[in-house]
Amino acid sequence: MSNTAQRRVLLAAPRGYCAGVDRAVIAVEKALEQYGAPIYVRKQIVHNKYVVQTLEKKGAIFVDETEEVPEGSIVVFSAHGVAPSVHDEARAGKLATVDATCPLVTKVHKEAVRFADEGYDILLVGHEGHEEVIGTMGEAPDRIHLVDGAEDVANVQVRDESKIVWLSQTTLSVDETMATVGELKKRFPALVSPPSDDICYATQNRQVAVKQLAPETDLLIVVGSKNSSNSVRLVEVGLEYGAKAAHLVDFAEEIQESWLEGVTTVGLTSGASVPEILVDGVLEFLASRGYDTVETVKTAEEHLTFSLPKELRRDLRAEAAGKL
Repeated sequence: MSNTAQRRVLLAAPRGYCAGVDRAVIAVEKALEQYGAPIYVRKQIVHNKYVVQTLEKKGAIFVDETEEVPEGSIVVFSAHGVAPSVHDEARAGKLATVDATCPLVTKVHKEAVRFADEGYDILLVGHEGHEEVIGTMGEAPDRIHLVDGAEDVANVQVRDESKIVWLSQTTLSVDETMATVGELKKRFPALVSPPSDDICYATQNRQVAVKQLAPETDLLIVVGSKNSSNSVRLVEVGLEYGAKAAHLVDFAEEIQESWLEGVTTVGLTSGASVPEILVDGVLEFLASRGYDTVETVKTAEEHLTFSLPKELRRDLRAEAAGKL
């Protein structure tokens, strides 16, 4: 190991919870307070093991499909969004719904509907099987074609090369997405770009912070779950921009002592669905091993907040009015 006095942690800022995740988690907590347990949640509300376990202890029941929810119950839709068919399933099951879809994902859904209505073929840059991609494709399944990376561009088939637009999953690597779009534009010169960047502000900001600290980093630790797309991307971005090693962990106890051998500078960040308590746990773990100097690498300020889902706001207002 290196000289203890030299050991330090470069702590990325921004990191952790984005506005959409914060809104979704609070929505489940408020639903439990307002309606009482159990509250059903379709899929993981956000892709984080700790968050899901914490909400389960409070009375949330996570299910994979809408049909698993008992008739007449309350179901919360996750931050990743759902296809219109899922709303139909909820109505058929007489379920009360709380839609916690991130507003930035909703924006992509609306773009997909608008472009489909205007007769465009839509090339959706994203990862096959990701919940957000499934939800977006469900808005116009006959019009949307998934493009899973630059190597997938050759497989794209469209009806009219003069009328195509690209959209993207919100949690991708900015660099990877633009590389894919670059290949698409080579093949389809008339390709239209969306009116605004689909990749979420928080995803971009967390990647920029990692790019800044990576060149000085012997080991990058990203706190996040393996099914969290934006967390996985942070590991990839760190390695691409100069970190000598990078690992994804859910909890501090997953850090292997061997990773720290010969390491002077540890970079630390967390995905957009990660509560700060998990980062604190890693900082404590590192401090106990001599990494007690922490320097913050700040590349942006974040002040965006989203209001709660409209169904919850309505019922909370009604309850407040009843108590006056």
